Amino acid sequence: MKSIFDKTTRDELINRINLLNESSSAQWGKMNIYQMLKHCTLCEEMYLGKKKYKRTFLGYMFGRLGLKNLLKDEKPIQRNAPTSPAFKIIEVSGDVLAEKMKWISLMNEYEQFSNNNFEHWFFGKMTKEQVGYFVYKHTDHHLRQFNC
Repeated sequence: MKSIFDKTTRDELINRINLLNESSSAQWGKMNIYQMLKHCTLCEEMYLGKKKYKRTFLGYMFGRLGLKNLLKDEKPIQRNAPTSPAFKIIEVSGDVLAEKMKWISLMNEYEQFSNNNFEHWFFGKMTKEQVGYFVYKHTDHHLRQFNC
């Protein structure tokens, strides 16, 4: 399974991110290009330990099972998967290029990942290996959403 901690995989994702521009449009879902970029930068900040979010009640109930199901194979994340309100971006416009460059910069930080006590808002505690696989799947999901 592909992992964000593999340099070749990370470079592949960054190349795909570089294909995004202000006229990129979603193949599914409600987010526009700016909202997706902002959503992804918030997520990377969480994975990298720069921001923390409280675990949800539903996460305590179903999170471990959900993580196991997502990481059992290489199947992509399904379209229109739910997210926490904390990651739903309300503002409809912003600096697409700046957000894209921020995302790329955050992606490069996985080379020195040190957030070994990471706890996801839904899935709970995750190992470094699980983080690597999930970040790849999440990034791939949103790049496919915008046809990249």
